[in-house]
Amino acid sequence: MLRTFAEVARQKNLVRAARALSRTPSAVSMTLKGLETHLGQPLFEGERKTRLTAFGAFALEAAERELAHHDRTVAALEDFAAGRSGEVRLAAVPSFATLVLPAITLAFAERHPDVRLEIRDLDSASILRELDRGRIDLGVISDAPESPEIGRRTLGSDRYGAVVAADAELAGAGRLTWRALADLPLLASPLAERVMLPDLRAALAAARLRVHNTSTLLAMVEAGLGVTVLPELVTRGSRRRVVFLPLEEPQVRRRLHLIQRAHETPAPATRAFADALQQDGSARLRGSFPSSPA
Repeated sequence: MLRTFAEVARQKNLVRAARALSRTPSAVSMTLKGLETHLGQPLFEGERKTRLTAFGAFALEAAERELAHHDRTVAALEDFAAGRSGEVRLAAVPSFATLVLPAITLAFAERHPDVRLEIRDLDSASILRELDRGRIDLGVISDAPESPEIGRRTLGSDRYGAVVAADAELAGAGRLTWRALADLPLLASPLAERVMLPDLRAALAAARLRVHNTSTLLAMVEAGLGVTVLPELVTRGSRRRVVFLPLEEPQVRRRLHLIQRAHETPAPATRAFADALQQDGSARLRGSFPSSPA
């Protein structure tokens, strides 16, 4: 009723207003009469609807204010429902956050300029804790556990290898076997401990230095303290003078998973960003490691 009244007041002509509203003039006239009856005061001077009464002028100002608020509210709801607005909180392991995430984030931000993104890089265990506490909406981690509380999608994988200093004698070896690690000074890390091969487990058990932070671990390798075992993507983003040597017999791969809370309907913006990570992230990982299984 307010919208009909405001349109007639702006057009100063009932027929033109009816056309703008896609209604018949008689329907518009009945709506105005109903509004005047409800308010108990005439809105227009005379029958031609060309001039507002003093009350009509007051009513038009109030109506336009409320209609604008209504339209903004509906637009905000539609934007949120379509994933055009809102907030997405993501945490990713550093290798993915550094090498893959920037291009995905740029493309997403161009398509969804009003969505606010909060991004952190953490290790996989910390990401799982943050997801459980409700502090993030999405996570990208190494080898997500199977759990009824976690929904996971595989983004891609990369192979494990030995990482040695660039000036070490081993740097020109090309590749190594897992058994050969037993004869090397090995630096342990949480990522290396994800590999369950007996040869590596035995070598890790004898390691005298265990480093949690990957950047620090690579600095230790560069300094000549020893050799470590890491996924290939981790070394791609490092500026350290280190060399990645594939480990074979057998080849072992790390899987990168996109995770979110199961049994919970994500906000539309979160769902849109998750889809972008799935599609663009998988494509970029395949481009980096063409032989990677999905």
